Amino acid sequence: QVQLVESGGGLVQPGGSLRLSCAASGSILSINAMGWYRQAPGKERDLVARITMSAMTNYADSVKGRFTISRDYAKNTVYLQMNSLKPEDTAVYYCKFTGRSTNYADLEVWGQGTLVTVSS
Repeated sequence: QVQLVESGGGLVQPGGSLRLSCAASGSILSINAMGWYRQAPGKERDLVARITMSAMTNYADSVKGRFTISRDYAKNTVYLQMNSLKPEDTAVYYCKFTGRSTNYADLEVWGQGTLVTVSS
C-alpha cells in the first residue's frame, strides 16, 4: 500500500505564505501524478494544482500566479508553495496520489488533509 503524509498547514494572515508538503511512501512502483485539492466548509473538493510524472502542471484559475506546485522525484514528495494568500483560500487541503503499486495495482490515494486558515 501507499501512505501519504501531509504537513505545512496552519494559520496565516492575508497576503502571507505557506508551504505544504506531501510525502508518499510504501509499495510504489510508479507515480502518474500527485496533486493538491481543497475543500471549504459546505463546498465540494476541488483541484488546486497537479503535477504529472513528466512535470506537467495544471492549476485552478483562482490560484494561478500565486501558488506553485513542485516535486522532488527522489523523495516522492510534492510541495505546494502558496503566496499572496486570501481568506477565500481557507480550506482543508488534501494531497492525492495516482500511480501503480509494486504488485501492479493502480492506486488512487488521498492524504488525511491539512487545514489552511487565512485570517487576520
